[in-house]
Amino acid sequence: MGTLSHEAERVMIERFGKDTVIALATAVDGVPYVRSVNAYYENGAFYVITHVHSNKMQHIRRNPTVAVSGEWFTAHGKGVDLGYFGKEENRTVAERLKTVFAGWIDNGHADLDDENTIILRIELTDGLLLSHGTRYEF
Repeated sequence: MGTLSHEAERVMIERFGKDTVIALATAVDGVPYVRSVNAYYENGAFYVITHVHSNKMQHIRRNPTVAVSGEWFTAHGKGVDLGYFGKEENRTVAERLKTVFAGWIDNGHADLDDENTIILRIELTDGLLLSHGTRYEF
């Protein structure tokens, strides 16, 4: 990823460093698909809790290049399946996501004990962020 300036990173954290809804686009065989997902931003990546057999993950396995958009922000990235939410290697990020998504994580939508519940990391590669007349590209 290109480097975000200190100010751009501050804006990203302010806007997306909490439970936020973003659009996630995938493409398979030249056909685009887009859906809204709950996401959390940290250190150049968005994190999403999802099911390993969801359409988005089937698409990402075939083509990991994705696009995302949110409040005055659009970017490309690479979707990476971090695996089961509860595996030891995911402990740190899983605990953070439990806190960030506390408003809905226990409502039955996601079964964190199901080994098919995974963490998707979207590693940003390039993008455009607009904030109060300032344009940040990376």
